[in-house]
Amino acid sequence: MPFRVLVDVIAVMHAAFIAYVVVGGFVAWRWPRTIGLHLLAASWGFGIILIGFDCPLTYAENWARRQAGVAELPATGFIDHYLTGVIYPDSALGLVRVLAAVTVLVSWLGYLRLHQRHRRMSSGAI
Repeated sequence: MPFRVLVDVIAVMHAAFIAYVVVGGFVAWRWPRTIGLHLLAASWGFGIILIGFDCPLTYAENWARRQAGVAELPATGFIDHYLTGVIYPDSALGLVRVLAAVTVLVSWLGYLRLHQRHRRMSSGAI
């Protein structure tokens, strides 16, 4: 039983990480010091998708699943198991990836614009 709970905890952490990858740049609009953390998270997230980095959360979830005596995630991973075909149709995967990337880009551009405006205001320039 404790390992089944651990599987759920890791799955929630995994979902939170994915959400942070997508919208964490907007968090940095409010808390600018978090931009470095978001850059790392987004780089890792995109590396998993584009390059095929191994995700430590997938590894941890599979370990907990083995300990709990339940099937591991499919080789295609967390997103394919929990999101694709569940939250959005399989046919929309490419669109969802593009929308996620655009969301991250927009958040970073907005962050840069806000940061530049803040710097100008702090230096006395208008």
